[in-house]
Amino acid sequence: MASIAERVRAVVEEHRGDRGALMPILHDLQEEFGYIADEMVPALARELNLSRADVHGVVTFYTDFRSEPAGTTVVKLCRAEACQSVGAERVVAHAEQTLGSKLGKTTADGAVTVEQVFCLGNCALGPAAQVNGRMYGHVTPERFDSLIAEAKAEHA
Repeated sequence: MASIAERVRAVVEEHRGDRGALMPILHDLQEEFGYIADEMVPALARELNLSRADVHGVVTFYTDFRSEPAGTTVVKLCRAEACQSVGAERVVAHAEQTLGSKLGKTTADGAVTVEQVFCLGNCALGPAAQVNGRMYGHVTPERFDSLIAEAKAEHA
């Protein structure tokens, strides 16, 4: 199996000559590995003639990039104003309490990662959530629990 550095070089080669190649390269690496591992940053910097700080800054600035593996189930909870006005903070508090994990982190068993986003484009049906890429509206703490149970059952 190819080392991470070899895979980084291969993905960079696929984008060699592209303008603004860093973002597509990061997306490809995250698609393949599920996250941007710390050891990818110096390899990317070297291959693209960028500083490590430049690469690290892009990885940490954009919320779609992860620096550690996500859980089997990924939940995005909307915290934008429209969703806040109809109870999103109650859902967030419930999620953190029942899962025993803070936003942006993965549960100890590796099953669920809950992330905050600031608009899912489902404002009329808030509070909104996305579970493994599927959109849900009118999410209450009780509905959150059932969505998590369904997602876990799918992966069992």
